[in-house]
Amino acid sequence: MTQSTKDRLNRVRSILVSQPKPADERSPYFQLAEKYKIKIDFRPFIQVEPVSIKDFRKQKIEILKHTAVIFTSRNAIDHFFGICQELKIEMPADMKYFCISEQTAHYLQKYIVIRKRKLFVGNRTAADLFDYFKKHKSEKYLFPCSDIRKEDIPDFLSKNNIEFTEAIIYHTVAADLSDLKDIKYDILAFYSPSGIKSLFQNFPDFEQGNTRIAAFGPTTAQAVKEMDLILDIEAPLPNAPSMTGALELYIKKANKI
Repeated sequence: MTQSTKDRLNRVRSILVSQPKPADERSPYFQLAEKYKIKIDFRPFIQVEPVSIKDFRKQKIEILKHTAVIFTSRNAIDHFFGICQELKIEMPADMKYFCISEQTAHYLQKYIVIRKRKLFVGNRTAADLFDYFKKHKSEKYLFPCSDIRKEDIPDFLSKNNIEFTEAIIYHTVAADLSDLKDIKYDILAFYSPSGIKSLFQNFPDFEQGNTRIAAFGPTTAQAVKEMDLILDIEAPLPNAPSMTGALELYIKKANKI
């Protein structure tokens, strides 16, 4: 922690998380709010909009010419099968699916009957899938994604001469946050560079002042610094692998608990 962030260790009474409110009542965020008697609100700073069928067709992608699909999010799954439905495409039984996590793979069951020999699942990150890609180099991969996405998967496939097609199936855009103009929080918690971008699109004259900034992941942290903001809370940490864990460590220091 730098000297500047040490000087900013003021008491925490409120947090705004730039994500949807968790559906699970056992969410660590709810536990954090109850344990430390602080207010935690949730508000997505970004939203996704599907690519129109007209724009998808402009990409000249033939879905059924691929033998495997890579999914990195629920949004990708929803929008991909939405396009398939509009185009009246039924996925063949022998199609392979590579999912970034167990949660993503479980969500896939909303649309297809999963056959274990056709499903390959990572632990949490794209890198977890790289060994699978190497073992299945002969597949023709389809990578449905947003117009804003990480470079890791395309870079790996390109460097290893693995055939793939990137399909832009939804756009990530800033949500309207105008109603938050006069509302102040002690901490703003961000999970993606898009969230930081949305903050400044909504409030071009945003001044951080005493507001603490929390960021999850190196790319989000970098986006905070590029906007000349002070990064007060960074996650994951060796002793706090989650955002809530990092927030709790900070609250203990700031609130002298």
